[in-house]
Amino acid sequence: MRSKAYRGTGDKAAPRHSRNVYAVGERVSLMSKDQAAIPLRTQRIPTNLGHINVHLAGSGPAMVCWPSLLMTGEMWQAQAQHFGANHQMILIDSPGHGGSDPLTRHFTLEECAECLAQILDHLGIGDCILVGNSWGGMMGGIFAALYPQRTRAAVLMNCTASAPGLRQKLEFLLMTFVMRRLRIIPKMFIDRAVTAFAGETTERTKPQVVDYIRATVTAVNPQSVCWAIDSVVPRRVDHRALMGGITSPVLVMTGEEDRTFPVAETRAMADAIPGSSFKVLPKVGHLAALEAPEAVNAAIAEFLKGLPQ
Repeated sequence: MRSKAYRGTGDKAAPRHSRNVYAVGERVSLMSKDQAAIPLRTQRIPTNLGHINVHLAGSGPAMVCWPSLLMTGEMWQAQAQHFGANHQMILIDSPGHGGSDPLTRHFTLEECAECLAQILDHLGIGDCILVGNSWGGMMGGIFAALYPQRTRAAVLMNCTASAPGLRQKLEFLLMTFVMRRLRIIPKMFIDRAVTAFAGETTERTKPQVVDYIRATVTAVNPQSVCWAIDSVVPRRVDHRALMGGITSPVLVMTGEEDRTFPVAETRAMADAIPGSSFKVLPKVGHLAALEAPEAVNAAIAEFLKGLPQ
C-alpha cells in the first residue's frame, strides 16, 4: 500500500526559541541553561548488547527515542522538554555510544529491537511510542514489525529500509578500517560526518548545531563505534518485506536536504509500510530533531493526536 504523503511547513509549525551552545562534560548542549536544569535521571540496563545507558524524565505513556549513529540520547533533549509533561521520556544511548557499554562485536538490527524490548521489560513498560532517527528509525521499523503489541506508534525519521549500495558499503568499510588502525577519528572523518548529518541550510545558518555535531562525534569511542558503523551500514540488509507486516500507526519523516538518505529512499521505506504517513521537512538535513526541533515536535504532536485512545 502506498503511504499517504504530505509536506511539512518548516519552523512555522511552532514558535522559535533561541538556543545557545554550552559545554556538558566533554559534549555540547543545544538547550538553554534553564532547560538543561530540568533533570534527566540516568539508569544502566543489562541487555543482549551490553549495559545500555538511558536518560529518563516525565511520566505518562512511554516515548522512547533512539538516536543516529555517532549521536547519543542527548540529541533528543528538545523532545524530552516538549513531551516530558505528558509522557515518560526514555532517551537511549545506543549500544557502544555515550554511557552504554563499548561494543566488541557486530550485531543485527533485529538484535537492537530485542535490546529495546529488554529495556522496556526492565522498566516495566508494556508498550511505547517509538521515535528513532537514522539507525533509530531503521531499528524502529523492525521493532514495530517484530513487537506489534509493544508498539503503540512509531515515528521513523531520516532512515531507510533498503540495503546499502556498493559505493556506500565500500566507503564505510574503508572508514572503519582506518579508524581501527589509527584508534582515533581523523579530522577528515569528523568533517565528513558534519556534511552527512547537517543539511546545507543548517551548515549555513545554524553554527550551534554544527558545533554540537562536531563535539559529539569527536567524543565517541572509535573502537566501539566501528562495530556499530559496520553493523548498521555495510552489513545492513533489505528490510522492506519485513516492514510490510507492520500494523501500528507509523509516521515516516525526512529532511528535504538529507545528504545521507535522499528523500526518495526514505519515501520507499514509507511506501513499504501499510498505511504509513510521509512528511518532508523543508530546509532540514539528516538530524531533523537537532536542526528543526520545533517543526519535529509539532509534527510528532500532530501525529499523536490522530492515534486511537
